[in-house]
Amino acid sequence: MGSSINVALPALGREFSLHALSLNWVATSFLLAAAMSLVPLGRMADLYGRKRIFLWGIVLYTGASLACSLAPEVVILIFSRFLQGIGGAMIFGTATAILISVFPASVRGRVLGINVAAVYTGLSAGPLIGGLLTQHLGWRSIFLFNAGLGLVVLFFTLWKLREEWAEARGERFDLGGSLLYSLSLLLLMVGLSFLPAVPAILSVGAGIAGIAAFLKWEKGNPSPLLNLSLFYRNRAFTCSNLAALIHYCATYAVSFLMSLYLQLIQGLSPQYAGTVLLIQPVLQAAFSPLIGRLSDRIEPRLLASLGMAFTVCGLCLLIFLNGLSSLAYILISLALLGLGFALFSSPNVNAIMSSVDRKFLGLASGTLATMRILGQMFSMGIAMLIFALFIGTVQLSPLTYPLLLKSMKWTFVLLALLCGLGIFASLARGRMR
Repeated sequence: MGSSINVALPALGREFSLHALSLNWVATSFLLAAAMSLVPLGRMADLYGRKRIFLWGIVLYTGASLACSLAPEVVILIFSRFLQGIGGAMIFGTATAILISVFPASVRGRVLGINVAAVYTGLSAGPLIGGLLTQHLGWRSIFLFNAGLGLVVLFFTLWKLREEWAEARGERFDLGGSLLYSLSLLLLMVGLSFLPAVPAILSVGAGIAGIAAFLKWEKGNPSPLLNLSLFYRNRAFTCSNLAALIHYCATYAVSFLMSLYLQLIQGLSPQYAGTVLLIQPVLQAAFSPLIGRLSDRIEPRLLASLGMAFTVCGLCLLIFLNGLSSLAYILISLALLGLGFALFSSPNVNAIMSSVDRKFLGLASGTLATMRILGQMFSMGIAMLIFALFIGTVQLSPLTYPLLLKSMKWTFVLLALLCGLGIFASLARGRMR
């Protein structure tokens, strides 16, 4: 779902006559819902059972995917995507914690490497399958395909996943903190999406104030939603999560921008564009298990920091894209990003999950997933802000393609600078071996 929908955005935009900012909301509503719910759901998984939250997440995700496929108008589609994001958060906010609960620490890097490879295999298949489905059956078939996959996963979960894990069972759930946290993120993300309008600035300010109030609430809470000592006293946990936030912020908008570029500027079909976008996640999937095994023996900060450096190189190449850029140049740029992600992801996940006690595994998994989602939200927020400044609320057409290229260039400049700063956050986590 994460990569296939980007290939379908131009077709979806034509059917509903959407401008670039509205197209962003089709992608962003999923991320917004996940960002709001990941930490509360991760805590609920520690309290009430990770399998239970995982299972209900699959049910919600599958139902929301079906609703997306039947949406008669864009408002219903965006709302269904929001529900799909909550279901997705219930799945990937618990999956890593379940794996850590099952396997010993001696093979943790290998297991997480296989998990990351599975995620990237899905991301690899996404553009290709999404392009094929969009071109031959229309964009709605993507959501029907995901609903079918959800039913398959639900069957195997009921059949094979028989144990339950809830190391924090009996502790109190912080409902007030959860509501304050989710509302603050909602105000912040919605505000970022509509900058530089005055109401958007007020929304961002209210969101920041809400997050400050949430941190104060949590500090004096005997059963906090988010154990702040994990950040105050655990440098490896803090810096690893910060590195994840920055890396996802620097990379997520790439697939969105490149999908528009390949189909609108280069004139490729959805199927061909999906095939080109395949190279990045294929390399991520191919190298992640190897890098995961290496992270059991080599300092995660060295591997992850090297990965961020590769990502910076790939983003710098994308800055110079134009209407005449060769396919080889595009593929090399995306390949560098794929290698960067492979080097970064498994070691960084290993560092985070190895730095906390077992009773915080669900919270750590939810926090990591939140960093990923927040990074993706900020990444799309940067792209939306640049689009608003250079293009505005007009439908993309050949007349606006020069402005689209200019928007892409400045977005890639900002993302490359941000990722360069992230290398220092990655190195600052300290030694773990």
